[in-house]
Amino acid sequence: MAQYSRIEVATVMKETGMVPLFYHPDVELGKNVLAACYEGGARLMEFTARGDFSFEVFQELNKFAIKELPGMIMGVGSITDAGAASLFMQMGANFVVTPTLREDITVVCNRRKVLWSPGCGSLTEINRAEELGCEIVKLFPGSTYGPGFVKAIKGPQPWTNIMPTGGVSTEEANLRGWFDAGVTCVGMGSKLISKEVLTNKDFEGLNKKVAKTLKLIKEIRS
Repeated sequence: MAQYSRIEVATVMKETGMVPLFYHPDVELGKNVLAACYEGGARLMEFTARGDFSFEVFQELNKFAIKELPGMIMGVGSITDAGAASLFMQMGANFVVTPTLREDITVVCNRRKVLWSPGCGSLTEINRAEELGCEIVKLFPGSTYGPGFVKAIKGPQPWTNIMPTGGVSTEEANLRGWFDAGVTCVGMGSKLISKEVLTNKDFEGLNKKVAKTLKLIKEIRS
């Protein structure tokens, strides 16, 4: 079962401003990535379940987070059906992120009061997600829409919380563009946890990059 309520998860997303995204089939490497992000100040991790037997990897990483990283909130991404969402929630996923708006997934998440964030690409989809109880909408792919889209949405709907994923980098200009447009937080994958980091096992470098990015987000917001 989830260790954190949907409101607690949404609050941490808003407070930290960033959700790192990561997938790798190697459990031990995953633990090191988790620890590096945690030590750098991140308190959320979206495990993008894209590989075979990814549920086994997630299970071990979540157990590790619960035991060794107090306050680290593990969620799962790339979920495409209600069955997968239920499976990962049984393993303790604290939030579920989807590439599209799937109402079957909203039902099973709402039943357990677990935060879900659907990928939306239009105002109509965003409105429907909010009607279904969505706290934070995922704008995906963010690179297709850009900060201008967020600004346009926030005009008539200032209550909408948006998390762009895809097209978000650690560069100041990029982050400033998104946060100035009004995003609640950003999802960041390979621009933060790069292939080079994983290949070279540069966990110290990842630690520093996470800390630097979170500090930059805080400065931009202030």
